[in-house]
Amino acid sequence: MKNSCNAFFGTGQVDAGTPASVQVPGFSLGASFVLLAGLAFSAACVAQPLPLWEAGIGVAGITLPDYRGSDQRTDYILPAPYFVYRGEFLKADRNGLRAELFDNDKVEVNFSANATLPVRSKDNEARRGMPDLKPTVEVGGNIGIGLWNSSNGKMKLDFRAPLRTAITIESSPKSIGWLFSPNLNLDIRDPAGFSGWNLGMLAGPLFQSQKYNAYFYSVNDTQVLPDRRRYDASGGYSGAQFTMALSKRFPRYWVGSFLRYDSLAGATFEDSPLVRKRSALSAGIAISWVFGESSRMVDRPD
Repeated sequence: MKNSCNAFFGTGQVDAGTPASVQVPGFSLGASFVLLAGLAFSAACVAQPLPLWEAGIGVAGITLPDYRGSDQRTDYILPAPYFVYRGEFLKADRNGLRAELFDNDKVEVNFSANATLPVRSKDNEARRGMPDLKPTVEVGGNIGIGLWNSSNGKMKLDFRAPLRTAITIESSPKSIGWLFSPNLNLDIRDPAGFSGWNLGMLAGPLFQSQKYNAYFYSVNDTQVLPDRRRYDASGGYSGAQFTMALSKRFPRYWVGSFLRYDSLAGATFEDSPLVRKRSALSAGIAISWVFGESSRMVDRPD
């Protein structure tokens, strides 16, 4: 699976992603970092008046493997739009762009989306002579369950279970299967006493369909080389990820960073000839100038 931007935009994978979204590895809606809101979590678990929307623009630097299991990586310098929207139904925040279908104190059900960057096979030794990996958009739903809140409102632990189907972005789009990434997500406000900072940590396994894994890891008869045997990928357990994201919203700008560890140990496609490295780190940092916000305030937690 390509890297997703989920990690950058929140602690969910795109997220990744990542992220939810901002899910990153190709990175969510990668070429423009569509929602830097993913790391912009403010005052988690504490209801307070906040602008209905905030908007900004900046720059981000990211380094990540070409795809999960690749031994080659790419560094990106990308524009970093920042956008937060706190509507009753539609939201864009640390969990990505989503529409809430159901929400109460403990359970949230919403529609969510993510996307990934392309990989050019001519630039990747393991995939030489194979078709390029197209950028994809992932759409589906997510169930979030609140497990614990600290008494001072500065820590929150959630269980999340996003399930998405992936579709290639090309002249004739095609479905390439589904992915499921249940995880535990811990948000910490003012970590270690650093006022205004927000720390997010997410960990969990990945499960992907046979069709999805085949798109990234199968090798057919026409693609066989002396050092690349035929391989038919199967679906199932697809490794695990741990992501940390740190951010702060200053009066006129926002800064954020992420670090993600990705392991393919025990993945069903671990022995694919396209898997040349079974663990990897991805990282990124971004800064955005916040140039506008709504005069309308809403009493909702982020």
